[in-house]
Amino acid sequence: MGGFAIGTTEFAAMSLLPYFADGLNIDEPTAGHVISAYALGVVVGAPVLAVLGAKLPKRTMLLLLMAAFAVFNVLSALSPNYEMMLVFRFLSGFPHGAYFGVAALVAASLVAPNKRAQAVSLVLLGLTIATIIGVPAASWLGQTLGWRWGFGIVGGLAALSVFLNFLFTPKDTPDPKASPLRELTALKKRQVWLTLFMGAIGFGGMFAVYTYVTSVVLQVIEAPEWTILVVLAVFGCGITVGNLVGAWLADKALMPAAAGILIWSTINLLIYPTAAEHLWTLCISVFMIGGTNGLSPALQTRLMDVAEDAQTLAAALNHSAFNVANALGPFLSGLAITAGLSLTATGYVGACLAFGGLIIWAIAMWDEKRSRKLASVPAE
Repeated sequence: MGGFAIGTTEFAAMSLLPYFADGLNIDEPTAGHVISAYALGVVVGAPVLAVLGAKLPKRTMLLLLMAAFAVFNVLSALSPNYEMMLVFRFLSGFPHGAYFGVAALVAASLVAPNKRAQAVSLVLLGLTIATIIGVPAASWLGQTLGWRWGFGIVGGLAALSVFLNFLFTPKDTPDPKASPLRELTALKKRQVWLTLFMGAIGFGGMFAVYTYVTSVVLQVIEAPEWTILVVLAVFGCGITVGNLVGAWLADKALMPAAAGILIWSTINLLIYPTAAEHLWTLCISVFMIGGTNGLSPALQTRLMDVAEDAQTLAAALNHSAFNVANALGPFLSGLAITAGLSLTATGYVGACLAFGGLIIWAIAMWDEKRSRKLASVPAE
């Protein structure tokens, strides 16, 4: 439910943009800064809150983070002007990464080691289902009753998540050796950074296309406006299936699964510009591209392996990396469109990013092999 609330507000804000721009008397490019403020809040908030909460029980962290998320979404709905909206969206994004990071660690701790990725994928399932149900519902609510309801309903969902976490999340005792300084040791590990870069670059391919798919439906295919919700729901189905299948593969062979998903993403993004010329082929294409989301539980599990004693910070940073991807993909696609390329050329931009993630994967594997070789050499 927490993931559902987070996913709903993160993606629905894009579809509500014209409405809150009009409501706050600002133009749409300026309103876009509100979405960027949320993403920035995720990037900044994830490491800060993970470090500050190092000594807290994970159950307590989940309750506090989701309570804050509820409050700031309600305040977003009540924003009297653009400046306050900007502040509240930034603060709404603050708990996002840390919540998912801590929730993933809790879920992974409750299952056998060979089921960790699937446990993480179930935590992320709320976010993926939000792209199918929550985003269209919040968009419809915002269009019908007013944009403020689109944010207000998320506050209600988040409050429900607090209640459910209170009822069902197991009580735990924090590690007595845990400390902010120990969490920061994650930043010293090359494999942590390489995993984060893999997500920040490789995942950017999906967002390079997702952000402009509405424009493709309206301007390239010239389909009726109602088909936008259908295409976005199909994209969400691909994201959901990718999340579950990717996690299953990751539990079988973690890093080969990550490589396979990046190759899959590169190929489908290269096909996208051709497929995006017709509605049905576009639907098939975006479903396939949505499968890239299988990278998320794979990389989350990888971070658990390489972070050692700095699990919370590393897990939270994974969502900072994905929000960097969320900013990077659309930014590069925007540059390509501004330079005169077509809206469907976003597929080529995305393919370059996915392939870039694959290159980083290769570097990570080479570095790991090299480190093992050096560790096996006896000291003189």
